[in-house]
Amino acid sequence: MKRNMLFCLLMASTLAVKAQTKPSLGTFIIPTDKNIQYIGRIEDSHPERPTFTYPGVQIRCGFTGTSLFMVAKPQSGYFMVEIDGGTAQKVAFFNNNTVPLASGLNKGQHQVVVTYITEGYERLPEFQGFIVDEGESSVPATNIPTRKIEFIGNSITCGYGIEAQSANEPYRESTANYYFTYAARTARNLNAQAVVVARSGIGVYRSYNGPQTGDAVNMNTEYPYTLLYNNKYVWDFSRYMPDVVCINLGTNDTSTQGADSLLFVQAFKRLYHQVRSHYPQARIVLLSGSMMTGKALLSAQQAMDATRTYAHQQGDREVYRFDLTPQDGSLGIGLHGHPTMRQHEKMAEELTAYLRQLMKW
Repeated sequence: MKRNMLFCLLMASTLAVKAQTKPSLGTFIIPTDKNIQYIGRIEDSHPERPTFTYPGVQIRCGFTGTSLFMVAKPQSGYFMVEIDGGTAQKVAFFNNNTVPLASGLNKGQHQVVVTYITEGYERLPEFQGFIVDEGESSVPATNIPTRKIEFIGNSITCGYGIEAQSANEPYRESTANYYFTYAARTARNLNAQAVVVARSGIGVYRSYNGPQTGDAVNMNTEYPYTLLYNNKYVWDFSRYMPDVVCINLGTNDTSTQGADSLLFVQAFKRLYHQVRSHYPQARIVLLSGSMMTGKALLSAQQAMDATRTYAHQQGDREVYRFDLTPQDGSLGIGLHGHPTMRQHEKMAEELTAYLRQLMKW
């Protein structure tokens, strides 16, 4: 942590119950301020309170002064905050609408990066602005990466239980954290932006423990929309054109009774067509890993291999396959069988090396 920088050191649980009030003095920076940059699927039909549901959404801004507060809708959940590239700290919005992000900074210009780290489809979080010292202002966000990745995934990409202390404890929202996932780490390793479209339990055509014939709601049905489980707002894909799209799905399709092989392949092909129709220049990487093993892994690999072959037969040579190493317990087994923090680190190392070579990054 940089000298003279004091993040809010209250534990997230304390922040969750201790209400904060808007400081009486300060300059309010509205969400539509020209110096605020958003990365991710943001619904801004109400620009004074943009909302989002997917983890990984980022809010970036520069500011002057010695302190910074963030304003959000109560019950918005958890965020990770970085000031001037320092160590990220977790903050929470539950019974509060204003949270201190930094104080005691040196006078001058600073940068903040706020990342939403949990799944917000029930909370519908809203960002409502920043507050800086009286007389201070926003300044342009800097160091925004030019490389762009999109991650399409499930609970692995969301960071399900990544901060849990044991494999069998009850799920708690406080133990999920996208910031530490293979996806977020890979993006940071490659100095790339990342947009995430992911939901725990979702599949290409079949959710966890769903019928073999498929679920009415799946990644194919949700992918076109800005907010999860809300077909009112169609996502404008021109807002973010990734260089590469990484699809890590299949774990839930192959769960319990397994996937129907024909429906599985058909669903992957549909998702491929959706992605390609919106991103004609992007490279598409179909990933496996790291929860599947045995028959389930083979089933997913065969479906993805068939999709890659299909794309190549259509003349699209920019569809690739990559297998992350299946977890074997040597790095621990996380909550309800999910990857541990160390497993995510290994996944990130593998994917970083692969994308660096593929993309010449």
